[in-house]
Amino acid sequence: MNVQLLHRIKTSIRSVILILAALSLLPGTIFANQTNPMIKLTTSKGEITIEMYPDEAPATVQNFLSYIESGFFDGLIFHRVIEGFMIQGGGFTPDMQQKQSGDPIQNEADNGLKNETGTLAMARTGDPHSATAQFFINLENNDFLNHTGKNPQGWGYTVFGKVTEGLDVVKQIGSVSTGRSGPYSDVPVEPVIIENVQVIVQ
Repeated sequence: MNVQLLHRIKTSIRSVILILAALSLLPGTIFANQTNPMIKLTTSKGEITIEMYPDEAPATVQNFLSYIESGFFDGLIFHRVIEGFMIQGGGFTPDMQQKQSGDPIQNEADNGLKNETGTLAMARTGDPHSATAQFFINLENNDFLNHTGKNPQGWGYTVFGKVTEGLDVVKQIGSVSTGRSGPYSDVPVEPVIIENVQVIVQ
């Protein structure tokens, strides 16, 4: 093959590669990088941005998004706060009335994700497959909440997201004064309200 022609072919190939690379950085193109859903919790203490992991916890993420879309979380509170452990919300109104939620979902805690600082996980009862709408954010690495086996003691708690911005807000909520409210303990003395939850990246 003619050396000059070969040089032109190589130059053309390099140009195509550079163009494709540039296109991949543009939003809205077929080459755009795929991103995970992002949500924003606006609370009375500030904003918390969370990335969700639908590949690892598809049923859990879809369940959570359906509650967001219906406005279920808006106006509820973080009703259980334990400093150095976690903050829990998504189930009670400011006067500690429990809101009626939907059907329970399958536990997906065997997805490899760990209950580490800043991760979002589903709350549940002693039944491993009882999670509905209540969730918590880990304040520390809580290894004892991780999946160890498919049995009542080992199922663990499903992690399906992680805080990307506003961890300082999470920590602030985690340090509020708490007390009892009727039969419930670890309830913030001053309600920490979830004013709004919205999807900011679908």
